[in-house]
Amino acid sequence: MADTVADLFIERLIAWGVDTIFGFPGDGINGIFEALRTRQKEIAFIQVRHEEAAAFAACGYAKYTGRLGVCLATSGPGGIHLLNGLYDAKCDGQPVLAITGHTFHDLIGTHYQQDVDLDKLFMDVAAFNQRIMGPAHVHNVVDEAIKTALARRTVVHITIPKDIQEWKVSDEHRSGGNVDKHSADLFAASHALPPEAALQRAATMINAGSRVAILAGRGCLGARKEVLELAERIGAPIIKPLLGKAVVPDDSEYTTGGIGLLGTAPSQDALAECDTLLIAGSGFPYMEFYPKPGHAKGIQIDIDPARIGLRFNVDIGLIGDCRAVLQALMPMIDRKKKRKFLEDSQDSMKDWRKLMKERGTRRDMPMKPQVVTYHLNELLDDDAIVSADSGTIATWTARYIDIRDRMQFSLSGSLATMANGLPYSIGAAVAYPKRQVVCVVGDGGFTMLMGEIATLVKHDLRVKVIIIKNNVLGEIKWEQMVLDGNPQFGVELQPIDFEAYAKACGAGGFTIEKPQDAEKILKEALAYPGPAVVQAVVDPNEPPLPGKISMKQALRFSEALARGEKNRWDIIKTVLEDKVREVI
Repeated sequence: MADTVADLFIERLIAWGVDTIFGFPGDGINGIFEALRTRQKEIAFIQVRHEEAAAFAACGYAKYTGRLGVCLATSGPGGIHLLNGLYDAKCDGQPVLAITGHTFHDLIGTHYQQDVDLDKLFMDVAAFNQRIMGPAHVHNVVDEAIKTALARRTVVHITIPKDIQEWKVSDEHRSGGNVDKHSADLFAASHALPPEAALQRAATMINAGSRVAILAGRGCLGARKEVLELAERIGAPIIKPLLGKAVVPDDSEYTTGGIGLLGTAPSQDALAECDTLLIAGSGFPYMEFYPKPGHAKGIQIDIDPARIGLRFNVDIGLIGDCRAVLQALMPMIDRKKKRKFLEDSQDSMKDWRKLMKERGTRRDMPMKPQVVTYHLNELLDDDAIVSADSGTIATWTARYIDIRDRMQFSLSGSLATMANGLPYSIGAAVAYPKRQVVCVVGDGGFTMLMGEIATLVKHDLRVKVIIIKNNVLGEIKWEQMVLDGNPQFGVELQPIDFEAYAKACGAGGFTIEKPQDAEKILKEALAYPGPAVVQAVVDPNEPPLPGKISMKQALRFSEALARGEKNRWDIIKTVLEDKVREVI
């Protein structure tokens, strides 16, 4: 039975089916913590070591479960720390509820301790952003917040002054217009379909195309069967933006894998050469990889009408859930007899896979980062959950981790923030304690939130953390050189012994330095009965070469070397070796 506002608040979350909150305690949320303490059998609190990690974990939880992620922080600095993880959720369209405390209700705005105006601070990141003002306000605000998060697939924020959390329910002062129990803890999902005329127009365009390509993004994660059926029927290659990596298995004969700087050459060729492009559930941002304007007809399926034509000037927009729209479209689609476009893509993928295997099985020193992800891929369970961080690590993971069966994969998509990989894995491991959970991170991103290894140990979350250690902020280094034509600066990192650190936290610790040891040590780490960290010491001069290098990129790279890049001879040697391997 609820005695306080905080009790009412937590009980309403439980009524909505919330069973997990990620957060960090503080004076401004003591009332909420007491309500959590007395309801531990109904709702779990996962203590992290930094509020940013709580928001990332909530985002990862939402991504891997499809449910509402919830994070909790105190007033002032605690709420501020949530923001990066919340923007990650907003940018990738994930339903996350952020709960914060506030200072005493009658001292707000008077320069009291930790008095940060969180209502204003969260205005941009949160689609719903409200302060609870008393017992009679709780159900209304909680219900509206959760419905908004789920309906709009976005971030919402509720803040509660610390003294109001402890107000008694018996002291309720309800306005005449606020009828008790008028608000429902019910979310009704929308399943709208486009008009049949729009579907027929799209089908006619697809049927008329001779070189049709499918760009299948995160909106298709629940539509694997439909995407594969459509690809088979029209002989279309499936190109996967990184958030859509798990849409179809990577060994499917219909996919050419990823797109963009970390994608594959066959995907880039398919988009450049198609005459018809179907964009399904994707906001892939890099417009230079789409067909040139006027070179291809376009059809886009998206749940959000505002996203139609955002990246590519499409001819037809179909609004609705990708799975439902594809099911409605399929009966109108003819099976194509001519399949040369697909067959050419398949031949290119055979060559690409040979190249990836050649690079992933190299034995030269220093060890190449591809060697680590190549062997890790061979050891993953068919239902593993893999999270990656941002940076060059995204390239090695995208190209070498193959989606199989029920595997899931994600990383920070549109925000492309560092430090998300480990907290995402916390969210995944809490949601699926019996599944293999692995995160692949760089040493730069890992050190930002490395305290979360203690979180893994505290909660016995058996996550395996693979750190690609090159003692440099690799992506920034290559951007400085390839995109700007400048020598690297400010990107070198002070080395840390991550094996020793992991053991100091109570986790397993492992080190790989030689390529011939990679498979054996990874196998030992994955079998370790608890959380474990593997530091893989790799060549800092191995470039994450795009599937195809443009003339502009090559010129910028040459400029950086000519302007005094201190490691230029090692870099030139590495790049030449890679290109020779590609040629032969």
